[in-house]
Amino acid sequence: MIRYSLFCLLFLASCAKPLADFTIDAKDYKSPAKIKLTNNSTKAETYAWDFGDGVKSEETSPEHKYILSGKYKIILKAIKGKKISIMEKEIDVTPPQDCLLEMETTMGVMTIKLYDNTPLHRDNFIKLAESEYLDGLLFHRVIAGFMIQGGDPDSKNATPGSRLGSGGPDYTIPSEISAGNFHVKGALSAARQGDFVNPQKNSSGSQFYIVQGQVTPENQLRNAERSKRIQYSEEDIKKYTTIGGTPQLDNEYTVFGVVITGLDIIDKVAASQTDGSDRPVQDVKILKVRVIK
Repeated sequence: MIRYSLFCLLFLASCAKPLADFTIDAKDYKSPAKIKLTNNSTKAETYAWDFGDGVKSEETSPEHKYILSGKYKIILKAIKGKKISIMEKEIDVTPPQDCLLEMETTMGVMTIKLYDNTPLHRDNFIKLAESEYLDGLLFHRVIAGFMIQGGDPDSKNATPGSRLGSGGPDYTIPSEISAGNFHVKGALSAARQGDFVNPQKNSSGSQFYIVQGQVTPENQLRNAERSKRIQYSEEDIKKYTTIGGTPQLDNEYTVFGVVITGLDIIDKVAASQTDGSDRPVQDVKILKVRVIK
């Protein structure tokens, strides 16, 4: 009788259904947000996680990092044989506030602030940084007194003299040209194809430029206000007339950030000797880009 009871208990245990259960442990949900998932499921043999951003895992209690802001549904499947129990939870990863990145180059380090009023470009640049997409790429186009351009994946380990500037991911970013985001020195802006093939002014998925520019007389800015229907603040005029910029690009390209330390690095890169394609003869490399806040 005792053996029979034990057998029954073992049989019932083997037939018991799994029950999926988990909790989310995170300090906050500001992107990029790293979360820890604690699996509290019972009677399961294996697990299948879907984090809602295209990434899956079979770990018991995984960690995951959400690079972009947005709402995500986390799904856990607790599996035992052919029996499956499912639990779903939704999290809202909010945009970062005053997001700062550090861009380390072979000529020094720049700290960049991304603007909150260009969320598509901000989140995309964070994604590029976190995925190490920009690491090892060149400033492949440099024009002194104008800007320095990078972000072409074809520039990684590019041979000397090879033509660059056409590479990028298979997507563009809708224009976020915003009043008040101007091309003062240090402005981080998105490169794009010309108006003839791109009248919407959509941005490249990875290529960007950082403005060096030149000091601009106030009367030129006033002319731009009339011709482009731009309204510069006194602070904007002060920046253009003291540290400079490229106001001719205002309202034409999306400006989505600004260099807040390391303006001298822009000058160093811009002073590079270049070939006929504006590529520095001595490679200037982006070593890494990382979110620091």
